[in-house]
Amino acid sequence: MVDLPDAPASERTTPPVPAQRASFDALDEEIDLGEYLAILLEYKWFLLAVILIAGLGGGLYAFLATPIYKADALLQVEQNFGGGLTALAALKPMLEGDEADPVTTELELLQSRMVLGQVVDRLKLDLYAEPMYVPLIGAAIARHYTGEGVSLPWLGAETYAWGGEEITLDALDTPPALLGEDLTLVAGEAGRFTLFDPDEQRLLEGQVGERATGGGVSLFISRLKARPGTHFILRRDSRITAIDELLEQLSAQERTRGSSIIEISLLGPQPAQLTQILDEILQTYVRQNVERRSAQSENTLAFLETQLPLLKDQLDTAEAAYNTYRLQEGSVDLTSETQSVLKSIVEFDAEILKLQQERDDLRQRYTPAHPLLKALDAKLGRLRTGREKLDAQVSKLPITQQHILGLARDVEVNTRLYAGLLTTAQELRVARAGTVGNVRIVDVAVALDEPVKPRKALVLAVALLLGLVVGLGLVFLRRQLQVTVDDPDQIEHRLGLPVYASIPHSKREVAIARVLKRHRGDEGQLLAIVDPEDDAVESLRSLRTTLHFALMDADNGVLLITGSSPGLGKSFISKNLAVVLAQSGKKVAIVDADLRKGLLHQGFGLSREQGVSEYVSGVARLEEILKATVLPNLMAITTGQRPPNPSELLMHLRFEELLQQLNKLFDIVIVDAPPVLAVTDAAIVGRMTGATLLVARAGNHPMRELEQTIKRLAQAGVQVKGFVFNDLDVNRLRYRYGYKGYVYRYSYKKS
Repeated sequence: MVDLPDAPASERTTPPVPAQRASFDALDEEIDLGEYLAILLEYKWFLLAVILIAGLGGGLYAFLATPIYKADALLQVEQNFGGGLTALAALKPMLEGDEADPVTTELELLQSRMVLGQVVDRLKLDLYAEPMYVPLIGAAIARHYTGEGVSLPWLGAETYAWGGEEITLDALDTPPALLGEDLTLVAGEAGRFTLFDPDEQRLLEGQVGERATGGGVSLFISRLKARPGTHFILRRDSRITAIDELLEQLSAQERTRGSSIIEISLLGPQPAQLTQILDEILQTYVRQNVERRSAQSENTLAFLETQLPLLKDQLDTAEAAYNTYRLQEGSVDLTSETQSVLKSIVEFDAEILKLQQERDDLRQRYTPAHPLLKALDAKLGRLRTGREKLDAQVSKLPITQQHILGLARDVEVNTRLYAGLLTTAQELRVARAGTVGNVRIVDVAVALDEPVKPRKALVLAVALLLGLVVGLGLVFLRRQLQVTVDDPDQIEHRLGLPVYASIPHSKREVAIARVLKRHRGDEGQLLAIVDPEDDAVESLRSLRTTLHFALMDADNGVLLITGSSPGLGKSFISKNLAVVLAQSGKKVAIVDADLRKGLLHQGFGLSREQGVSEYVSGVARLEEILKATVLPNLMAITTGQRPPNPSELLMHLRFEELLQQLNKLFDIVIVDAPPVLAVTDAAIVGRMTGATLLVARAGNHPMRELEQTIKRLAQAGVQVKGFVFNDLDVNRLRYRYGYKGYVYRYSYKKS
């Protein structure tokens, strides 16, 4: 047994007792911001890559997306309608009906098919004509083309438009079967073109500036600017489809409640066309508003014009009867009492007739239950009652007076009524000529200079934010799904074995391994020699001290270093631990027992030949296989020639004899063995050694793998003393678990 210096109490590492483990578990359940920060630092490049990809996607979308512009205008709705002639105020009940909320009504009318349909017809919005672009990117490339003329085709795609193409479609008549279908127009030489149906069957050929007809299709193109062979898409939509598309782009709402100001906006890709369309909508709407207002006067005037001839005939008849009676009876004068009664009767009859005419006019628009008609009926009832009282007075007069009174009454009533209707008709004619609507344009249509969407800065910001959210989600999801061990505390908690040392990641060792892999290290390179101040080497010095506990109860000074699987760095630990032990004055021998893939000789700059295989086979003696290294008290034994039966060779008594001889000659013997789960070699060698250390690498094993490794060795009678935790990310460890994670750096500097 080899005696090593006692380690300071502060450096001793023993398996945690159950009480300690419970306290650790309680701490693990706490939310630790340091752990989250450590995870983010560990995956920082992955997170940055996701954010960058999201940002590039957002930028690509902002570049490819078609800019949408906005044109807006303002309308004012007058709450109270004034006709402009105060003399017509008495006609207001006949000229206006019940209107609830004028703004709501006008909003509905503004967006009605009655208005938008006229706009579609006048501006031919049911016609569509655009160049054919390469999917996804073609329209964006053409939009950013700033050269003169037509752009040359990219990558030989001559049928697509690449910038500068123009077409003006003035008319397109199609049969019902082709309504809404895309037709393909192919530009030719000297303004010629050919039109194909959706099945690529030729419909017609034509010339720009001339109407072309064929295949049931008729069209007129006034302008065509394109390379010969360029394809265009033509289509005629149904009227209702064009109206619906226009309605989707149109927005109208009251700016503030009760202001009677309507804000109208229109969205689209072409600012000039937006202004034209919105102006046409405003003009059409205002025109129909005036026509709607004057229509009431038209209806009343039409009714009066049918009544005037009838009243003229009644007046002529009454005058003739009155004159005839006076000629027959001689001059008959009315007494003052009779004249008073006549005046009252005339006024009653005129008023009753006037109200009756007004009722007939309103009856054309309202039902008998309407409040206006009910009010007129009540007034007519009162007038008829008063008229009956006058008839009772007339019945008391002499017969001659009664008869002349009746004739005079007819003449007077018809004269007054006819004159009143003539005046009313004339006023209505004036009102019709001077009718104005209750809406007016406050601000004409103006398109904004900058597109309203996509907002490139906002799109980019949202994309970056989305990339951050997705990246964080993927990072933490990956951490949740990851079952590998990345913390030495996990080994101590779950397996109850001590971790004698945590070896931090060494960039210098990565460079050394790269050189050895390229076979450019003939003289050998070891981290403990070329960079003794490296943090990994300092951790190995700590391991050198704590080896005292690993070998305290051992039968010999032979230390087996192995791992669960390849690529853990067990050879790195073995070689550099041997160096730091030798530097402390110990006589050390290192044996490469990985007879299959052992490369320990490369680090020392030695050859593979004359090693373990030759000794066990009996073709070489111990002094022939012991090879000197750069350190005088460090000897190495390589694998020798690769044998066909490594396991059987290691089970040979001569291999056990080799270890026994080395144990007598050296203070400590380090055996570098193959992975436990890959082959049985480590289990065979482990029975011959005094202590066994397992190398675990951060982020490379699930806990079950380590448990299986310990179980496999235990079944072979090998007891694992502890672990060496390799390739620890010290930058991450610095932020995790508060006081539990720490890294000390302390080194000498030359003055």
